Amino acid sequence: MDILLASDASALIEKAVKGGNLAFIPTAADTYKNKWWIKEDKIKLGEKGFDLTKIDLKRKVSLKELKKFDIIYVAGGNSFYLLEKIRESGFDKAIKKLIEKEITYVGSSAGAVVAGPDIWPIRFLDDPSKTKLRSFKGLNLVDFIPLPHFGNNKYSKPYEKVMKGLEKAKYKYIKIRENQAVFVKDNKVKIIEA
Repeated sequence: MDILLASDASALIEKAVKGGNLAFIPTAADTYKNKWWIKEDKIKLGEKGFDLTKIDLKRKVSLKELKKFDIIYVAGGNSFYLLEKIRESGFDKAIKKLIEKEITYVGSSAGAVVAGPDIWPIRFLDDPSKTKLRSFKGLNLVDFIPLPHFGNNKYSKPYEKVMKGLEKAKYKYIKIRENQAVFVKDNKVKIIEA
């Protein structure tokens, strides 16, 4: 099982993952007018030799469709919207089977957050009102809550609230700064820096 979680995974992906056939999932950005980071991700990944195929989670996806990829790359945006579309599309069931088969999951920003056990703690960073979610349980691909963009001045006030909530929470968490990624291989966690 290989999982790479980062604030900007496209900047650090080559430190953990070699080029290959990549499913690019930009769905989390749908709630934004300006999706500049999606364009940046595509450019960076293309320059690093990845062959990208866009997969939209606003429709059903199947294990058969996804298993032809070496890497599943879930881009950033709104974590709550992303989790809703993950469930509606069936991606949540497929990804767990795919990871068992040695496909690499790469989560950037919101894509990192949903990999954890619960996304509710980051409600001060993303807007939960964008969805009708009843449960905030994440994919549980890792046993900690990823906290992307930690230390970024833009998110300093919301992170104060997040950290207060996490002090009372039952979950472990890992702070991920802009120039970092968390690489999980065979349940061993390693911090990678740019």
